[in-house]
Amino acid sequence: MIQQIVMNPVQALRTVEQGQAADKTPAELTQSFGKYLNKALESVDAQEKNVHALTDQFMLGQVDVTKVMIASEQAQLSLQLTSQVRNKVIEAYQEIMRIQL
Repeated sequence: MIQQIVMNPVQALRTVEQGQAADKTPAELTQSFGKYLNKALESVDAQEKNVHALTDQFMLGQVDVTKVMIASEQAQLSLQLTSQVRNKVIEAYQEIMRIQL
């Protein structure tokens, strides 16, 4: 049986405790944010792999089509969310680069 992915990018964001940021240095926060992004991307990748595995099982007649469709939609939404976050990060970077000192 295929393992269900427990944490998606939105759920991972909710797990970050807000009180942790107060006592960390900027370098530690940057590293922590990098780890968070890495975890979120790994989650999206795992969802994509889960969809491929479920599709293979569906072709063998071992899984119902509804499970495949649900997993596929979840993976698609996660990928869209990741794409939108990337776009916002790029926009923010470009805005910072336009600031004149």
